[in-house]
Amino acid sequence: MASNSSSKLPRRWHLFDIAERNAAALWPKTMHRYSGYLLLVPAILLVFVLVLGLVYIGGYSLHELDLATYRLKETFSLTNYSAALTSTTYQSVVLRSIGASILVTFFTLLLAFPYAYLMVRARQAATRKFLLISLFLPFFIGQIVRAYGWLIILGQEGLINTLFTGLGLPTMDLIYNYPAVILGLVQYMLPFAVLLLAPAITAIGRDVELASESLGANWMRTFLHVVLPMAKPGLVGSSVVVFTLTLTDFAMPEILGGGTTDFIANAIYDGFFQLSNSGLGSALAMILVTLGTAFVVILFFLAGTGTLGFNGREQ
Repeated sequence: MASNSSSKLPRRWHLFDIAERNAAALWPKTMHRYSGYLLLVPAILLVFVLVLGLVYIGGYSLHELDLATYRLKETFSLTNYSAALTSTTYQSVVLRSIGASILVTFFTLLLAFPYAYLMVRARQAATRKFLLISLFLPFFIGQIVRAYGWLIILGQEGLINTLFTGLGLPTMDLIYNYPAVILGLVQYMLPFAVLLLAPAITAIGRDVELASESLGANWMRTFLHVVLPMAKPGLVGSSVVVFTLTLTDFAMPEILGGGTTDFIANAIYDGFFQLSNSGLGSALAMILVTLGTAFVVILFFLAGTGTLGFNGREQ
């Protein structure tokens, strides 16, 4: 009977049995405890490639450009770092990048937290679906397209200035300046922050908030003393992602800034392709990596690592 019933099984089930037997022969049960380490191999290889690239860039940054031959000198020196750190131009670029990253992180979290909270806590399924679809739609549009969309809205003959003209008001310079870059970056980073905050808010049970309210706390005290501290892992993760992505952004400062509000990434591009000075560009890249790493370390030191803590404990 068993053979008759097995013969009636679809062909795909026989193929699954064959595949399972082959897998058991190649990877016996005694090796199953090492399966997790095997899954880490792609991540380890990726990190190795990134580290290898940083080593090469770090090596290039220690060679000065020979203006006679336009080749890097063979001798090692810190000339590129000295030029990058002492030049008022590069100093302003670095300060502008850090300031923009802080502002974008602040405004993005300020807008993302209510959005994520409403998306998670909405009672109507239709509201949750609408907010979720609205969140994912921007991912289907590239950053360049979004930047040019802001040009259409904020340009001299854009929608806003056209409205001002129709109302008899003078036009305004809304593009090619620092606020335009901040606005574009906040709009670009918002979905990332919401996606990182939503799981943290979901993990906060609704009954915890109700218990706080039943003890006499109003919604503001519940938010400040219950929801916000419990959502700290999401806030830390969102801050890291938004800050580092903003610090390394190239497109928004280039398009919305019009070359007047360059970030470090734009200076790196100019060093490699405009000045043909790969040593200087590499030094700026290493400074960028150092700034991003320093921010992450300081944030983890001040706010804790949250769910990234070792052994599942917050550091």
